[in-house]
Amino acid sequence: MFVDKVRITVIGGRGGDGAVAFHREKYVASGGPDGGDGGHGGSVILRVSDHMTTLLDFRYKRKYQAGAGVNGQGRNMAGKRGEPLVIQVPRGTVVRDAQTNQIIVDMSTGEDFVIAKGGRGGWGNSHYATATRQIPRFAKSGRAGEERDIILELKLLADVGLVGFPNVGKSTLLSVTSNARPKIANYHFTTLFPNLGVIYVDEGVSFVMADIPGIIEGAADGAGLGHDFLRHIDRCRLLVHVIDVSGSEGRDPVEDFDAICEELKNYSVDLSNRPMIVAANKIDLMMPESDNLERLRARVEEAGCELYEISAGTTQGTKNLMRVVAQRLSTLPPVTIYEPEYVAPVAAAGTPEELEIDHYGNTWMITGKWLENLILDINFDDYEARNHFDLILRRSGLFKRLEEMGIQDGDTVDIYDFQFEYQR
Repeated sequence: MFVDKVRITVIGGRGGDGAVAFHREKYVASGGPDGGDGGHGGSVILRVSDHMTTLLDFRYKRKYQAGAGVNGQGRNMAGKRGEPLVIQVPRGTVVRDAQTNQIIVDMSTGEDFVIAKGGRGGWGNSHYATATRQIPRFAKSGRAGEERDIILELKLLADVGLVGFPNVGKSTLLSVTSNARPKIANYHFTTLFPNLGVIYVDEGVSFVMADIPGIIEGAADGAGLGHDFLRHIDRCRLLVHVIDVSGSEGRDPVEDFDAICEELKNYSVDLSNRPMIVAANKIDLMMPESDNLERLRARVEEAGCELYEISAGTTQGTKNLMRVVAQRLSTLPPVTIYEPEYVAPVAAAGTPEELEIDHYGNTWMITGKWLENLILDINFDDYEARNHFDLILRRSGLFKRLEEMGIQDGDTVDIYDFQFEYQR
């Protein structure tokens, strides 16, 4: 099965919690805090694999999470980093943000890409020792890793794309000019997924050619198989438009040429302007009295393209066509590598002065980015950490603001998922 577009969720590993510990050694009194830091969470990494040709591996598994960092320990022993998760994708995979559809990275160059960073490990209590607080009994919690929904979209890396209606001989042309062995039969839609073949023209001269499933009228609007695979010719530097001039199926080659050009334009104006060579195929089957070839040549030249006569079934003219293609490619720019479009939003740090306070009866709801970030660093299961949290809030001036607004002892203070009773 050929799968070329999937949506998955990637999650960086959570950072380990910092440790609360104190130095204990014989003959050493009051050794002081020595809690180690938690290990950073592992990251999710995308890596190109040239052995993969489809995204089928992602069809049944949609969630990928890296390993969590290990908690810190006593004696200032830091926790181990979480194991990174390496996800292999086919070369040519374009990664998009699922919400904005903007390109994050084009996995075509072979370089690894960190798609979801692991969370930072929390500080151990040794970081919080001061002259006035010599025995801190709290540590910082590890942070959660990045989580994001992404779309993997495979766009084949081919120099040349074969386009045309079904059953015009594209697969046959690929099979007689390369090492590819696509399925070939005398019925429409024999090709159900793109096939790649390497064409060796001469020593040191070769290129990659893709056979795209047949395009039909309305393909750009979703009709037929061509719509699903038009994306695979987005990168192609040159298009070879294969047309059946024999009239064996009652088709008119001029109408076919215009129809396919219109579908390419409807899909992408840029694609319709891509350099194109027309291959008039099945000339061995053309009736002597037919004027199909002359009419097609006139229309193709009018459109500014070159036409070459071939018979893929007998290989007549195919070698010459491949030489022409190679020569044309030598004058064209390299395969397109898409530039990133997505810009990750910068998390605002906020300030205590920007906190919003809403009053509902005897409940006071407090929100703000500064407070949200602060909560991530507090381990609320630890008594000393809660006291430290209370001290930070008092020093920030929040309690003073609440008292000026009329808060009373016993009122409920609601801070995101936490509620506590206010006491002066």
